[in-house]
Amino acid sequence: MSLLKTIDPKPLDAPRESKALPDRLVAGDPNFKTWAQDMARGGTVHTGVWEATPGETRSIKGTTFEFCHILEGVIELTEDGGKTATYRGGDSFVMKPGFTGTWRTIETVRKIYVTVTD
Repeated sequence: MSLLKTIDPKPLDAPRESKALPDRLVAGDPNFKTWAQDMARGGTVHTGVWEATPGETRSIKGTTFEFCHILEGVIELTEDGGKTATYRGGDSFVMKPGFTGTWRTIETVRKIYVTVTD
């Protein structure tokens, strides 16, 4: 088993499709697609590609650390009580455990993600 994993930004397999949870939906009707590509450390580390259509949802990280690299699209993240940050294709950011705020997808977004949960 190799300990090197390449994340395919344009996977050909069928994604898992989902919608925003009712208690997390703020505006619009975003659709989500997830291409999970790897799991490690007993399921506490996940990597893959995620896509969302325009809309706005609550983002609540709890004990999860998430690294995101935006492949395409435009989003705005607003931490509760904080400023709004805009990210677009080529940008990377981290949401640390305890982050709460809103995730607004302005243009359909596709990102590579790595999540680590305690």
